[in-house]
Amino acid sequence: MLKECDVETFLASREALDLLIDARSPKEFSESCIVGAQNFYALSDAQHQEVGTIYKQRSRNEAKILGARYICENVAADLQTIAKHYPIGSKIGIYCARGGLRSSSIAIILSHIGYQVYRLEGGYKRYRAYVLTFFEQLPHRRFIVLGGKTGCGKTELLKRLSPSLDIEGFANHLGSSFGAVCGAQPSQKMFENSLFNALYSLKPDQSIFVEAESKRLGKVTIPARVYQNIQTGVRVEITAPFEMRTKRILHYYQNVTPEFFYRAMAIIAPYIRKSVKEAIIDAYERRDLQSVVTFLLRDYYDLVYQKPLHVSFFFDNANEASCIASLLNLRETL
Repeated sequence: MLKECDVETFLASREALDLLIDARSPKEFSESCIVGAQNFYALSDAQHQEVGTIYKQRSRNEAKILGARYICENVAADLQTIAKHYPIGSKIGIYCARGGLRSSSIAIILSHIGYQVYRLEGGYKRYRAYVLTFFEQLPHRRFIVLGGKTGCGKTELLKRLSPSLDIEGFANHLGSSFGAVCGAQPSQKMFENSLFNALYSLKPDQSIFVEAESKRLGKVTIPARVYQNIQTGVRVEITAPFEMRTKRILHYYQNVTPEFFYRAMAIIAPYIRKSVKEAIIDAYERRDLQSVVTFLLRDYYDLVYQKPLHVSFFFDNANEASCIASLLNLRETL
């Protein structure tokens, strides 16, 4: 079976799929993809470039023949892997860049073998257009926005609240000067895809928990309408004892490299006193991370934190279970 699907039909079938195949080249896939896809490419990076060059500069027919040969070779190599993990009869979704030969070639082979194949019309390009339109017309407006000073446990609360959006998780960034401590960030497109994937699964009339964020987290930017709708949500200020905040932040700083530390210090240097900067660096070089975190919270983060003019509720997170109960009760009353 081979079914051609528009974006909405394709997305509606996602939950039923056993495998989602991205048939684009590894380079295209690594930059961004539909969340949950696996890369069984029709053409490798080198093959994709070679075929494209021949198509543009020499002969379309020659390019098609060479591309078909490469696709057959690559599919032959992947079939054993697919069959090992996904028995014949499984439901497989597939897409390529524009819904062309790369996905159709693999889709035809898989369908003839006996797989139930759903192919995305227009490919990844049409999916991305749908994502951007979705953000522009975002129907979700009921947000419970958790604010508060660094280390008060907002991220941990979100993980135990439902429904919620972990925007920092999608961005792989904590939203602060030391926020890149989590490692490499996704591309802007992949960040948007992850955010879309989460929002698309939620009903617009649901109250969604989310953390108050700056518009930009590291190298990625929250889509304008998403940011605007969050800004108009119900603001809840989360507080926590200083000692608990220090312990929480210390966990993230355990594996900070010297290169990362000094780069982050250079960023915040204009906003702290020279004596504080020297004390932080001295503590770090003595591997006294407890003092590093204490200095950063007390003499930088707490000083630059700007509480919004309007806060609807204040909840203390000294007891997480109690704080969560209060937040869930708030959700039921909105």
